[in-house]
Amino acid sequence: MMSKTSHALADRLRRNHERTHGTDQPTGPDLTNVGLDCGWGTLHFAHTYNSPDDLAEAMRREGPGRRDIAFYVREPHVMLSAAPLELFLDPSHAYRLDLSTYRPARQQRTGFTVRRLTSLEDAEAVNTIYRARGMVPVRPDFFWKKRDSRAFSYLVAEDDITGEIVGTVTGIDHFRAFGEPHHGSSLWCLAVDPQCRHSGVGEQLVRRLAEIFQARGVATLDLSVLHDNDLAIQLYEKLGFRREPVFTIKRKNPINERLFAGPAPTDDLNPYALIIVKEAWRRGIDVELTDAANGFFRLTYGGRSIRCRESLSELTSAVAMSICDDKAVSRRVVERAGIAVPDEVEVANAQEIAAVLERHERVVVKPARGEQGRGISVGLKAGDDLEVAYKLARDVCDRVLVEEFVAGDDLRLVVIDHRLVAAAVRKPARVFGDGKSTARVLIEKHSRRRSAATGGEATLVIDGEVERCLRDSGVTLDTVIEEGRELEVRRTANLHTGGTIHDVTDHVHPALVDAAVRVSRAIDIPVVGVDFIVRSHREPEYRFIEANERPGLANHEPQPTAERFVDLLFPQSMPYDARRAANRRAEETQPPCPV
Repeated sequence: MMSKTSHALADRLRRNHERTHGTDQPTGPDLTNVGLDCGWGTLHFAHTYNSPDDLAEAMRREGPGRRDIAFYVREPHVMLSAAPLELFLDPSHAYRLDLSTYRPARQQRTGFTVRRLTSLEDAEAVNTIYRARGMVPVRPDFFWKKRDSRAFSYLVAEDDITGEIVGTVTGIDHFRAFGEPHHGSSLWCLAVDPQCRHSGVGEQLVRRLAEIFQARGVATLDLSVLHDNDLAIQLYEKLGFRREPVFTIKRKNPINERLFAGPAPTDDLNPYALIIVKEAWRRGIDVELTDAANGFFRLTYGGRSIRCRESLSELTSAVAMSICDDKAVSRRVVERAGIAVPDEVEVANAQEIAAVLERHERVVVKPARGEQGRGISVGLKAGDDLEVAYKLARDVCDRVLVEEFVAGDDLRLVVIDHRLVAAAVRKPARVFGDGKSTARVLIEKHSRRRSAATGGEATLVIDGEVERCLRDSGVTLDTVIEEGRELEVRRTANLHTGGTIHDVTDHVHPALVDAAVRVSRAIDIPVVGVDFIVRSHREPEYRFIEANERPGLANHEPQPTAERFVDLLFPQSMPYDARRAANRRAEETQPPCPV
Protein backbone atom coordinates (compact mmCIF):
# COMPACT_ATOMS: atom_id res chain seq x y z
CA MET A 1 0.00 0.00 0.00
CA MET A 2 1.10 3.56 -0.64
CA SER A 3 1.73 5.68 2.45
CA LYS A 4 0.00 9.04 2.96
CA THR A 5 3.34 10.75 2.29
CA SER A 6 3.71 8.95 -1.05
CA HIS A 7 0.17 9.89 -2.06
CA ALA A 8 0.83 13.52 -1.20
CA LEU A 9 4.07 13.48 -3.22
CA ALA A 10 2.32 11.92 -6.19
CA ASP A 11 -0.47 14.50 -6.00
CA ARG A 12 2.05 17.36 -5.90
CA LEU A 13 4.02 15.95 -8.82
CA ARG A 14 0.80 15.53 -10.80
CA ARG A 15 -0.31 19.13 -10.24
CA ASN A 16 3.12 20.48 -11.20
CA HIS A 17 3.22 18.31 -14.32
CA GLU A 18 -0.30 19.31 -15.39
CA ARG A 19 0.56 23.00 -15.10
CA THR A 20 3.49 22.45 -17.47
CA HIS A 21 2.26 19.77 -19.86
CA GLY A 22 -1.44 19.18 -19.34
CA THR A 23 -2.85 15.68 -18.85
CA ASP A 24 -5.30 13.18 -20.22
CA GLN A 25 -5.56 11.33 -16.88
CA PRO A 26 -8.31 11.71 -14.29
CA THR A 27 -7.43 13.78 -11.24
CA GLY A 28 -6.64 12.08 -7.96
CA PRO A 29 -3.93 9.39 -7.99
CA ASP A 30 -4.86 5.75 -7.57
CA LEU A 31 -1.67 3.79 -7.07
CA THR A 32 -3.31 0.60 -5.84
CA ASN A 33 -3.53 -2.55 -8.00
CA VAL A 34 -2.50 -0.81 -11.22
CA GLY A 35 -2.95 -2.72 -14.48
CA LEU A 36 -2.74 -1.04 -17.91
CA ASP A 37 -4.37 -2.51 -21.00
CA CYS A 38 -1.61 -2.50 -23.65
CA GLY A 39 -3.57 -4.21 -26.43
CA TRP A 40 -1.49 -7.41 -26.37
CA GLY A 41 -2.41 -7.92 -22.71
CA THR A 42 -2.48 -6.17 -19.35
CA LEU A 43 0.72 -4.81 -17.86
CA HIS A 44 0.46 -5.21 -14.08
CA PHE A 45 2.70 -3.02 -11.95
CA ALA A 46 3.37 -5.57 -9.23
CA HIS A 47 4.71 -3.10 -6.66
CA THR A 48 1.30 -1.35 -6.54
CA TYR A 49 -0.66 -4.45 -5.54
CA ASN A 50 -1.82 -4.91 -1.96
CA SER A 51 -0.81 -8.56 -1.81
CA PRO A 52 0.40 -11.49 -3.93
CA ASP A 53 -3.14 -12.88 -3.80
CA ASP A 54 -4.55 -9.71 -5.36
CA LEU A 55 -1.99 -9.84 -8.16
CA ALA A 56 -2.57 -13.56 -8.75
CA GLU A 57 -6.31 -12.95 -9.00
CA ALA A 58 -5.72 -10.16 -11.53
CA MET A 59 -3.48 -12.43 -13.60
CA ARG A 60 -6.20 -15.11 -13.61
CA ARG A 61 -8.45 -12.69 -15.50
CA GLU A 62 -6.17 -12.80 -18.54
CA GLY A 63 -8.30 -13.14 -21.69
CA PRO A 64 -7.75 -15.68 -24.49
CA GLY A 65 -5.04 -14.81 -26.98
CA ARG A 66 -3.47 -12.25 -24.62
CA ARG A 67 -0.16 -12.15 -22.80
CA ASP A 68 -0.48 -10.42 -19.42
CA ILE A 69 2.73 -9.41 -17.67
CA ALA A 70 3.44 -8.63 -14.03
CA PHE A 71 6.54 -6.42 -13.85
CA TYR A 72 8.52 -5.07 -10.89
CA VAL A 73 8.08 -8.25 -8.84
CA ARG A 74 10.66 -8.09 -6.03
CA GLU A 75 9.89 -11.38 -4.28
CA PRO A 76 8.96 -13.85 -7.05
CA HIS A 77 9.04 -16.87 -4.73
CA VAL A 78 6.28 -15.29 -2.64
CA MET A 79 4.32 -14.23 -5.68
CA LEU A 80 4.43 -17.73 -7.24
CA SER A 81 3.23 -19.30 -4.01
CA ALA A 82 -0.13 -17.57 -4.56
CA ALA A 83 -0.78 -19.55 -7.78
CA PRO A 84 2.03 -22.07 -8.42
CA LEU A 85 0.09 -24.05 -11.03
CA GLU A 86 -0.97 -21.02 -13.05
CA LEU A 87 1.97 -18.60 -12.94
CA PHE A 88 5.67 -18.90 -13.75
CA LEU A 89 8.83 -16.83 -13.37
CA ASP A 90 9.71 -15.38 -16.76
CA PRO A 91 13.39 -16.10 -17.69
CA SER A 92 14.13 -12.44 -18.33
CA HIS A 93 16.33 -9.68 -16.95
CA ALA A 94 15.17 -6.21 -15.97
CA TYR A 95 17.24 -3.24 -17.11
CA ARG A 96 17.06 0.47 -16.22
CA LEU A 97 18.43 3.56 -17.98
CA ASP A 98 19.07 6.65 -15.85
CA LEU A 99 17.79 9.42 -18.14
CA SER A 100 19.61 12.11 -16.18
CA THR A 101 22.93 10.72 -17.43
CA TYR A 102 21.82 9.53 -20.90
CA ARG A 103 23.49 11.29 -23.82
CA PRO A 104 22.12 11.24 -27.40
CA ALA A 105 24.23 9.78 -30.21
CA ARG A 106 26.58 12.19 -31.92
CA GLN A 107 25.73 10.86 -35.38
CA GLN A 108 22.24 9.94 -36.57
CA ARG A 109 21.57 6.85 -38.68
CA THR A 110 20.54 7.49 -42.28
CA GLY A 111 18.15 5.71 -44.65
CA PHE A 112 15.17 5.64 -42.28
CA THR A 113 13.23 8.04 -40.08
CA VAL A 114 11.85 7.41 -36.60
CA ARG A 115 8.46 9.06 -36.04
CA ARG A 116 5.23 8.59 -34.13
CA LEU A 117 2.56 6.17 -35.33
CA THR A 118 0.07 8.33 -37.23
CA SER A 119 -2.34 6.11 -39.19
CA LEU A 120 -4.22 2.83 -39.26
CA GLU A 121 -1.83 1.76 -42.04
CA ASP A 122 1.05 2.25 -39.59
CA ALA A 123 -0.83 0.11 -37.06
CA GLU A 124 -1.31 -2.70 -39.60
CA ALA A 125 2.39 -2.55 -40.48
CA VAL A 126 3.32 -2.77 -36.79
CA ASN A 127 1.18 -5.89 -36.43
CA THR A 128 2.90 -7.43 -39.46
CA ILE A 129 6.24 -6.98 -37.71
CA TYR A 130 4.81 -8.36 -34.45
CA ARG A 131 3.61 -11.51 -36.22
CA ALA A 132 6.92 -11.96 -38.00
CA ARG A 133 8.65 -11.82 -34.62
CA GLY A 134 6.24 -14.22 -32.90
CA MET A 135 4.66 -11.45 -30.80
CA VAL A 136 0.99 -10.96 -29.93
CA PRO A 137 -0.69 -8.61 -32.44
CA VAL A 138 -2.83 -5.68 -31.28
CA ARG A 139 -6.16 -4.56 -32.72
CA PRO A 140 -5.32 -1.67 -35.08
CA ASP A 141 -8.12 0.42 -33.59
CA PHE A 142 -6.44 0.10 -30.17
CA PHE A 143 -3.31 1.76 -31.55
CA TRP A 144 -5.50 4.39 -33.19
CA LYS A 145 -7.40 5.22 -30.00
CA LYS A 146 -4.13 5.57 -28.09
CA ARG A 147 -2.35 7.66 -30.74
CA ASP A 148 -2.89 10.91 -28.80
CA SER A 149 -2.41 9.36 -25.37
CA ARG A 150 -0.12 11.19 -22.97
CA ALA A 151 0.77 7.87 -21.35
CA PHE A 152 1.55 5.69 -24.40
CA SER A 153 4.15 6.56 -27.05
CA TYR A 154 4.11 4.46 -30.24
CA LEU A 155 7.12 5.01 -32.48
CA VAL A 156 7.82 3.50 -35.90
CA ALA A 157 10.86 3.52 -38.18
CA GLU A 158 10.03 4.30 -41.81
CA ASP A 159 12.29 3.50 -44.77
CA ASP A 160 13.10 6.81 -46.47
CA ILE A 161 12.98 5.29 -49.97
CA THR A 162 10.22 2.66 -49.89
CA GLY A 163 8.04 4.19 -47.17
CA GLU A 164 7.76 0.78 -45.50
CA ILE A 165 7.55 0.50 -41.72
CA VAL A 166 10.64 -1.48 -40.69
CA GLY A 167 10.61 -1.19 -36.89
CA THR A 168 8.55 -0.19 -33.85
CA VAL A 169 8.72 0.39 -30.11
CA THR A 170 6.21 1.28 -27.39
CA GLY A 171 6.92 3.51 -24.40
CA ILE A 172 4.77 4.04 -21.27
CA ASP A 173 5.09 7.14 -19.10
CA HIS A 174 4.24 5.84 -15.63
CA PHE A 175 3.45 9.23 -14.14
CA ARG A 176 1.04 10.14 -16.91
CA ALA A 177 -0.47 6.66 -16.86
CA PHE A 178 -1.22 6.37 -13.14
CA GLY A 179 0.66 9.05 -11.21
CA GLU A 180 3.70 7.05 -10.19
CA PRO A 181 5.66 9.31 -7.80
CA HIS A 182 9.12 8.22 -9.03
CA HIS A 183 8.30 9.53 -12.50
CA GLY A 184 9.59 6.45 -14.30
CA SER A 185 8.80 4.93 -17.69
CA SER A 186 9.16 1.60 -19.47
CA LEU A 187 9.92 0.29 -22.95
CA TRP A 188 7.96 -2.55 -24.57
CA CYS A 189 7.60 -4.36 -27.90
CA LEU A 190 10.84 -3.31 -29.56
CA ALA A 191 10.77 -5.14 -32.91
CA VAL A 192 12.50 -4.79 -36.28
CA ASP A 193 11.26 -6.34 -39.52
CA PRO A 194 13.38 -9.47 -40.24
CA GLN A 195 13.63 -8.28 -43.87
CA CYS A 196 14.91 -4.82 -42.90
CA ARG A 197 17.87 -3.70 -45.02
CA HIS A 198 19.14 -1.10 -42.52
CA SER A 199 21.38 -1.59 -39.53
CA GLY A 200 20.82 0.32 -36.30
CA VAL A 201 17.01 0.54 -36.50
CA GLY A 202 16.51 -0.94 -33.03
CA GLU A 203 19.12 1.34 -31.50
CA GLN A 204 17.58 4.43 -33.08
CA LEU A 205 14.09 3.51 -31.84
CA VAL A 206 15.37 3.07 -28.27
CA ARG A 207 17.33 6.33 -28.42
CA ARG A 208 14.39 8.30 -29.77
CA LEU A 209 12.09 6.98 -27.03
CA ALA A 210 14.70 7.79 -24.36
CA GLU A 211 15.04 11.33 -25.72
CA ILE A 212 11.27 11.88 -25.71
CA PHE A 213 11.03 10.85 -22.07
CA GLN A 214 14.19 12.74 -21.13
CA ALA A 215 12.70 15.95 -22.58
CA ARG A 216 9.63 15.45 -20.37
CA GLY A 217 11.72 15.21 -17.25
CA VAL A 218 11.13 11.48 -16.80
CA ALA A 219 13.71 9.96 -14.45
CA THR A 220 14.22 6.39 -15.70
CA LEU A 221 13.43 4.04 -18.58
CA ASP A 222 12.98 0.35 -17.70
CA LEU A 223 12.58 -2.81 -19.77
CA SER A 224 12.44 -6.58 -19.56
CA VAL A 225 14.49 -8.75 -21.96
CA LEU A 226 14.87 -12.52 -22.24
CA HIS A 227 18.12 -13.67 -20.66
CA ASP A 228 19.39 -15.33 -23.86
CA ASN A 229 18.65 -12.42 -26.22
CA ASP A 230 22.35 -11.58 -26.46
CA LEU A 231 22.10 -9.03 -29.29
CA ALA A 232 19.41 -7.01 -27.50
CA ILE A 233 21.30 -7.11 -24.20
CA GLN A 234 24.47 -5.90 -25.93
CA LEU A 235 22.50 -2.98 -27.38
CA TYR A 236 20.93 -2.01 -24.04
CA GLU A 237 24.22 -2.18 -22.16
CA LYS A 238 25.91 -0.12 -24.89
CA LEU A 239 23.26 2.59 -24.37
CA GLY A 240 23.85 2.64 -20.62
CA PHE A 241 21.10 0.36 -19.26
CA ARG A 242 21.98 -1.45 -16.02
CA ARG A 243 20.49 -4.56 -14.41
CA GLU A 244 17.74 -4.06 -11.84
CA PRO A 245 16.85 -6.61 -9.12
CA VAL A 246 13.19 -6.98 -10.12
CA PHE A 247 11.46 -9.85 -11.92
CA THR A 248 8.64 -10.64 -14.32
CA ILE A 249 5.79 -13.07 -13.77
CA LYS A 250 3.58 -14.45 -16.54
CA ARG A 251 0.66 -16.84 -16.81
CA LYS A 252 0.98 -20.38 -18.11
CA ASN A 253 -0.82 -20.19 -21.46
CA PRO A 254 -0.18 -21.51 -25.00
CA ILE A 255 1.58 -18.29 -26.04
CA ASN A 256 4.13 -18.62 -23.22
CA GLU A 257 4.47 -22.40 -23.41
CA ARG A 258 8.08 -22.47 -24.62
CA LEU A 259 9.10 -20.35 -21.63
CA PHE A 260 7.73 -22.61 -18.88
CA ALA A 261 7.48 -26.11 -20.41
CA GLY A 262 11.21 -26.58 -20.94
CA PRO A 263 13.15 -26.93 -24.18
CA ALA A 264 11.91 -29.12 -27.01
CA PRO A 265 14.28 -31.85 -28.30
CA THR A 266 15.79 -29.55 -30.91
CA ASP A 267 19.57 -29.96 -30.67
CA ASP A 268 21.30 -28.95 -33.93
CA LEU A 269 18.07 -28.72 -35.95
CA ASN A 270 17.91 -26.12 -38.70
CA PRO A 271 14.92 -23.70 -38.71
CA TYR A 272 13.02 -25.76 -41.31
CA ALA A 273 13.00 -28.91 -39.18
CA LEU A 274 12.74 -26.99 -35.92
CA ILE A 275 9.40 -25.34 -36.74
CA ILE A 276 7.80 -28.75 -37.39
CA VAL A 277 9.34 -30.46 -34.36
CA LYS A 278 8.15 -27.67 -32.07
CA GLU A 279 4.60 -27.91 -33.40
CA ALA A 280 4.59 -31.70 -32.98
CA TRP A 281 6.04 -31.48 -29.48
CA ARG A 282 3.41 -28.87 -28.55
CA ARG A 283 0.66 -31.34 -29.50
CA GLY A 284 2.12 -34.19 -27.48
CA ILE A 285 3.47 -36.04 -30.53
CA ASP A 286 6.60 -38.05 -29.78
CA VAL A 287 9.72 -36.74 -31.52
CA GLU A 288 12.82 -38.81 -32.25
CA LEU A 289 15.76 -37.01 -33.85
CA THR A 290 17.36 -39.54 -36.18
CA ASP A 291 19.88 -37.18 -37.85
CA ALA A 292 19.43 -33.69 -36.43
CA ALA A 293 22.30 -32.15 -38.38
CA ASN A 294 20.56 -32.96 -41.67
CA GLY A 295 16.99 -32.34 -40.51
CA PHE A 296 15.81 -35.96 -40.17
CA PHE A 297 13.33 -36.93 -37.44
CA ARG A 298 10.55 -39.41 -36.69
CA LEU A 299 7.10 -38.41 -35.36
CA THR A 300 4.88 -40.91 -33.54
CA TYR A 301 1.30 -40.46 -32.38
CA GLY A 302 -1.41 -42.99 -31.54
CA GLY A 303 0.41 -45.95 -33.07
CA ARG A 304 1.23 -44.07 -36.30
CA SER A 305 4.88 -43.27 -37.03
CA ILE A 306 6.16 -41.09 -39.89
CA ARG A 307 9.71 -40.23 -40.84
CA CYS A 308 10.50 -36.76 -42.14
CA ARG A 309 13.29 -34.64 -43.45
CA GLU A 310 12.08 -31.11 -42.73
CA SER A 311 8.81 -30.79 -44.73
CA LEU A 312 9.50 -33.92 -46.80
CA SER A 313 7.73 -36.94 -45.31
CA GLU A 314 6.97 -40.53 -46.18
CA LEU A 315 3.62 -39.33 -47.53
CA THR A 316 5.48 -37.90 -50.54
CA SER A 317 6.10 -40.74 -52.98
CA ALA A 318 9.46 -41.40 -54.60
CA VAL A 319 7.83 -40.74 -57.98
CA ALA A 320 6.56 -37.30 -56.92
CA MET A 321 9.95 -36.46 -55.43
CA SER A 322 11.78 -37.47 -58.62
CA ILE A 323 9.40 -35.35 -60.72
CA CYS A 324 10.23 -32.28 -58.61
CA ASP A 325 13.91 -33.13 -58.53
CA ASP A 326 14.24 -32.94 -62.33
CA LYS A 327 13.16 -29.47 -63.53
CA ALA A 328 12.69 -30.63 -67.14
CA VAL A 329 10.43 -33.50 -66.07
CA SER A 330 8.34 -31.37 -63.69
CA ARG A 331 7.90 -28.78 -66.46
CA ARG A 332 6.52 -31.45 -68.86
CA VAL A 333 4.20 -32.90 -66.20
CA VAL A 334 2.60 -29.59 -65.26
CA GLU A 335 2.42 -28.40 -68.88
CA ARG A 336 0.23 -31.41 -69.70
CA ALA A 337 -2.04 -30.26 -66.84
CA GLY A 338 -2.58 -26.90 -68.57
CA ILE A 339 -0.04 -24.89 -66.55
CA ALA A 340 1.67 -22.01 -68.38
CA VAL A 341 5.43 -22.64 -68.74
CA PRO A 342 8.32 -20.72 -70.35
CA ASP A 343 10.22 -22.03 -73.38
CA GLU A 344 13.02 -24.36 -72.25
CA VAL A 345 15.68 -26.59 -73.85
CA GLU A 346 18.56 -28.74 -72.66
CA VAL A 347 21.99 -27.72 -73.93
CA ALA A 348 25.35 -29.46 -74.18
CA ASN A 349 27.63 -26.42 -74.37
CA ALA A 350 27.81 -22.62 -74.27
CA GLN A 351 27.39 -22.38 -78.05
CA GLU A 352 23.91 -23.87 -77.77
CA ILE A 353 23.06 -21.20 -75.20
CA ALA A 354 24.01 -18.60 -77.82
CA ALA A 355 21.63 -20.30 -80.28
CA VAL A 356 18.76 -19.95 -77.80
CA LEU A 357 19.62 -16.26 -77.42
CA GLU A 358 18.79 -15.82 -81.10
CA ARG A 359 15.15 -16.61 -80.19
CA HIS A 360 15.00 -14.83 -76.85
CA GLU A 361 16.58 -11.55 -75.85
CA ARG A 362 17.49 -12.87 -72.41
CA VAL A 363 17.67 -16.36 -70.90
CA VAL A 364 18.14 -18.24 -67.64
CA VAL A 365 20.80 -20.95 -67.41
CA LYS A 366 20.31 -23.49 -64.63
CA PRO A 367 21.12 -27.08 -63.63
CA ALA A 368 18.40 -29.65 -64.33
CA ARG A 369 18.72 -30.71 -60.70
CA GLY A 370 19.64 -28.56 -57.74
CA GLU A 371 18.27 -26.45 -54.92
CA GLN A 372 18.77 -23.23 -52.96
CA GLY A 373 19.57 -21.24 -56.12
CA ARG A 374 22.93 -22.92 -56.74
CA GLY A 375 24.30 -22.80 -60.27
CA ILE A 376 21.62 -20.47 -61.67
CA SER A 377 22.41 -17.45 -63.88
CA VAL A 378 19.44 -15.17 -64.56
CA GLY A 379 18.91 -12.62 -67.31
CA LEU A 380 21.86 -13.56 -69.53
CA LYS A 381 22.03 -11.75 -72.86
CA ALA A 382 24.22 -11.79 -75.95
CA GLY A 383 27.71 -10.65 -75.02
CA ASP A 384 27.66 -12.11 -71.50
CA ASP A 385 30.19 -14.79 -70.56
CA LEU A 386 28.11 -17.84 -71.47
CA GLU A 387 30.99 -20.23 -70.79
CA VAL A 388 31.06 -19.17 -67.12
CA ALA A 389 27.28 -19.55 -66.80
CA TYR A 390 27.37 -23.01 -68.41
CA LYS A 391 30.20 -24.16 -66.15
CA LEU A 392 28.43 -22.79 -63.06
CA ALA A 393 25.34 -24.89 -63.84
CA ARG A 394 27.41 -27.92 -64.97
CA ASP A 395 29.24 -27.97 -61.63
CA VAL A 396 25.89 -28.60 -59.90
CA CYS A 397 24.39 -31.09 -62.39
CA ASP A 398 25.67 -32.77 -65.56
CA ARG A 399 22.52 -31.66 -67.42
CA VAL A 400 22.08 -27.94 -68.11
CA LEU A 401 18.83 -26.20 -69.07
CA VAL A 402 18.32 -22.89 -70.83
CA GLU A 403 15.01 -21.19 -70.21
CA GLU A 404 13.32 -18.14 -71.65
CA PHE A 405 13.76 -15.23 -69.24
CA VAL A 406 10.41 -13.96 -67.95
CA ALA A 407 10.47 -10.59 -66.23
CA GLY A 408 8.50 -10.25 -63.00
CA ASP A 409 8.34 -11.18 -59.34
CA ASP A 410 9.28 -14.58 -57.94
CA LEU A 411 6.18 -15.94 -56.18
CA ARG A 412 6.38 -19.00 -53.89
CA LEU A 413 3.08 -20.70 -53.02
CA VAL A 414 3.09 -23.42 -50.35
CA VAL A 415 0.39 -26.01 -50.96
CA ILE A 416 -0.36 -28.66 -48.32
CA ASP A 417 -3.01 -31.34 -48.90
CA HIS A 418 -3.87 -29.52 -52.15
CA ARG A 419 -4.77 -26.31 -50.33
CA LEU A 420 -2.88 -23.05 -50.29
CA VAL A 421 -1.32 -22.33 -46.90
CA ALA A 422 1.07 -19.47 -47.66
CA ALA A 423 2.18 -17.24 -50.50
CA ALA A 424 5.18 -14.93 -50.58
CA VAL A 425 7.03 -12.77 -53.05
CA ARG A 426 10.75 -13.44 -52.96
CA LYS A 427 13.07 -10.61 -53.95
CA PRO A 428 16.72 -10.90 -55.01
CA ALA A 429 19.46 -9.53 -52.80
CA ARG A 430 19.91 -5.79 -53.16
CA VAL A 431 21.79 -3.10 -51.28
CA PHE A 432 21.29 0.62 -50.92
CA GLY A 433 24.12 3.11 -51.13
CA ASP A 434 24.98 5.45 -48.26
CA GLY A 435 27.44 7.67 -50.15
CA LYS A 436 30.36 6.37 -48.07
CA SER A 437 30.62 2.60 -48.48
CA THR A 438 31.82 0.55 -51.44
CA ALA A 439 29.63 -2.11 -53.02
CA ARG A 440 31.79 -4.77 -51.35
CA VAL A 441 31.19 -3.31 -47.87
CA LEU A 442 27.45 -2.94 -48.48
CA ILE A 443 27.21 -6.56 -49.66
CA GLU A 444 29.13 -7.82 -46.62
CA LYS A 445 26.84 -5.84 -44.28
CA HIS A 446 23.75 -7.17 -46.05
CA SER A 447 25.06 -10.72 -45.75
CA ARG A 448 25.61 -10.33 -41.99
CA ARG A 449 22.09 -8.93 -41.49
CA ARG A 450 20.44 -11.73 -43.51
CA SER A 451 22.48 -14.36 -41.68
CA ALA A 452 21.43 -12.95 -38.29
CA ALA A 453 17.76 -12.77 -39.38
CA THR A 454 17.68 -16.38 -40.63
CA GLY A 455 19.76 -18.14 -38.00
CA GLY A 456 22.70 -18.49 -40.37
CA GLU A 457 20.66 -19.98 -43.23
CA ALA A 458 21.09 -17.02 -45.62
CA THR A 459 24.35 -15.48 -46.77
CA LEU A 460 25.34 -13.39 -49.77
CA VAL A 461 28.59 -14.72 -51.22
CA ILE A 462 30.54 -12.50 -53.62
CA ASP A 463 30.95 -14.62 -56.75
CA GLY A 464 30.84 -14.33 -60.54
CA GLU A 465 27.05 -13.83 -60.56
CA VAL A 466 27.34 -10.89 -58.14
CA GLU A 467 30.14 -9.34 -60.17
CA ARG A 468 28.07 -9.72 -63.38
CA CYS A 469 25.11 -7.92 -61.77
CA LEU A 470 27.41 -5.11 -60.66
CA ARG A 471 28.92 -4.83 -64.15
CA ASP A 472 25.46 -4.53 -65.68
CA SER A 473 24.85 -1.61 -63.30
CA GLY A 474 28.11 0.06 -64.30
CA VAL A 475 29.93 -0.42 -60.98
CA THR A 476 32.57 -2.66 -59.43
CA LEU A 477 33.05 -4.05 -55.96
CA ASP A 478 35.26 -1.08 -55.11
CA THR A 479 32.83 1.61 -56.30
CA VAL A 480 31.39 3.87 -53.59
CA ILE A 481 27.62 3.75 -54.10
CA GLU A 482 25.86 7.09 -53.90
CA GLU A 483 23.35 7.62 -51.12
CA GLY A 484 19.91 6.17 -51.78
CA ARG A 485 20.85 4.23 -54.91
CA GLU A 486 19.33 0.75 -55.07
CA LEU A 487 21.69 -1.86 -56.44
CA GLU A 488 20.59 -5.38 -57.36
CA VAL A 489 23.50 -7.69 -56.61
CA ARG A 490 21.98 -11.07 -57.49
CA ARG A 491 19.10 -11.97 -59.79
CA THR A 492 17.99 -15.24 -58.21
CA ALA A 493 15.41 -14.52 -55.53
CA ASN A 494 16.52 -17.31 -53.21
CA LEU A 495 16.57 -16.84 -49.45
CA HIS A 496 19.78 -18.84 -49.06
CA THR A 497 21.65 -16.43 -51.35
CA GLY A 498 20.66 -13.27 -49.50
CA GLY A 499 17.17 -12.66 -50.90
CA THR A 500 14.20 -11.49 -48.86
CA ILE A 501 10.68 -12.87 -48.58
CA HIS A 502 7.44 -10.87 -48.22
CA ASP A 503 4.14 -12.50 -47.25
CA VAL A 504 1.23 -11.89 -49.68
CA THR A 505 -1.08 -14.75 -48.64
CA ASP A 506 -4.07 -12.48 -48.05
CA HIS A 507 -3.73 -10.72 -51.42
CA VAL A 508 -2.73 -13.41 -53.94
CA HIS A 509 -4.97 -13.69 -57.02
CA PRO A 510 -7.36 -16.71 -57.01
CA ALA A 511 -6.12 -17.78 -60.45
CA LEU A 512 -2.61 -18.18 -59.07
CA VAL A 513 -3.93 -20.22 -56.15
CA ASP A 514 -5.86 -22.45 -58.56
CA ALA A 515 -2.77 -22.95 -60.74
CA ALA A 516 -0.61 -23.90 -57.73
CA VAL A 517 -3.19 -26.45 -56.57
CA ARG A 518 -3.34 -27.91 -60.08
CA VAL A 519 0.45 -28.28 -60.00
CA SER A 520 0.23 -30.20 -56.71
CA ARG A 521 -2.44 -32.51 -58.13
CA ALA A 522 -0.58 -33.04 -61.41
CA ILE A 523 2.54 -34.15 -59.52
CA ASP A 524 0.34 -35.88 -56.91
CA ILE A 525 2.37 -34.47 -54.03
CA PRO A 526 0.92 -33.65 -50.58
CA VAL A 527 3.38 -30.87 -49.67
CA VAL A 528 4.99 -28.66 -52.29
CA GLY A 529 6.41 -25.19 -52.85
CA VAL A 530 5.32 -23.96 -56.29
CA ASP A 531 7.37 -21.18 -57.88
CA PHE A 532 5.82 -18.83 -60.42
CA ILE A 533 7.10 -15.70 -62.12
CA VAL A 534 4.29 -13.13 -62.03
CA ARG A 535 3.85 -9.56 -63.15
CA SER A 536 2.00 -9.01 -59.87
CA HIS A 537 0.70 -11.38 -57.22
CA ARG A 538 -2.63 -9.53 -57.53
CA GLU A 539 -3.01 -10.43 -61.23
CA PRO A 540 -3.77 -13.81 -62.87
CA GLU A 541 -0.85 -14.06 -65.36
CA TYR A 542 2.05 -16.34 -64.44
CA ARG A 543 4.72 -18.72 -65.74
CA PHE A 544 5.69 -21.89 -63.89
CA ILE A 545 9.34 -22.13 -62.85
CA GLU A 546 9.66 -25.17 -60.60
CA ALA A 547 8.15 -27.27 -57.82
CA ASN A 548 10.03 -27.90 -54.56
CA GLU A 549 9.23 -31.13 -52.73
CA ARG A 550 10.81 -29.82 -49.49
CA PRO A 551 9.68 -26.18 -49.09
CA GLY A 552 11.07 -24.24 -46.13
CA LEU A 553 7.99 -23.80 -43.93
CA ALA A 554 9.85 -21.53 -41.50
CA ASN A 555 10.24 -18.92 -44.24
CA HIS A 556 6.50 -18.24 -44.20
CA GLU A 557 5.83 -17.41 -40.56
CA PRO A 558 3.42 -16.29 -39.23
CA GLN A 559 1.30 -18.31 -41.70
CA PRO A 560 0.37 -21.68 -40.08
CA THR A 561 2.55 -23.84 -42.33
CA ALA A 562 3.84 -26.15 -39.57
CA GLU A 563 0.34 -26.55 -38.12
CA ARG A 564 -1.10 -27.60 -41.49
CA PHE A 565 1.83 -29.96 -42.09
CA VAL A 566 1.27 -31.74 -38.78
CA ASP A 567 -2.49 -31.76 -39.47
CA LEU A 568 -1.72 -33.67 -42.67
CA LEU A 569 0.48 -36.21 -40.92
CA PHE A 570 -1.68 -36.68 -37.80
CA PRO A 571 -5.27 -35.48 -38.33
CA GLN A 572 -6.31 -36.93 -34.97
CA SER A 573 -3.93 -34.52 -33.19
CA MET A 574 -5.98 -31.56 -34.39
CA PRO A 575 -8.36 -29.88 -31.92
CA TYR A 576 -11.87 -31.34 -32.26
CA ASP A 577 -13.46 -28.22 -33.79
CA ALA A 578 -10.66 -27.84 -36.33
CA ARG A 579 -10.87 -31.52 -37.26
CA ARG A 580 -14.62 -31.31 -37.74
CA ALA A 581 -14.24 -28.21 -39.95
CA ALA A 582 -11.57 -29.97 -42.03
CA ASN A 583 -13.85 -32.97 -42.51
CA ARG A 584 -16.65 -30.67 -43.67
CA ARG A 585 -14.34 -29.04 -46.22
CA ALA A 586 -13.26 -32.45 -47.49
CA GLU A 587 -16.89 -33.55 -47.95
CA GLU A 588 -17.75 -30.33 -49.80
CA THR A 589 -14.86 -30.75 -52.24
CA GLN A 590 -15.45 -34.50 -52.80
CA PRO A 591 -16.66 -35.22 -56.38
CA PRO A 592 -20.21 -36.66 -56.58
CA CYS A 593 -20.58 -40.42 -56.72
CA PRO A 594 -21.69 -41.83 -60.10
CA VAL A 595 -25.28 -42.98 -60.19
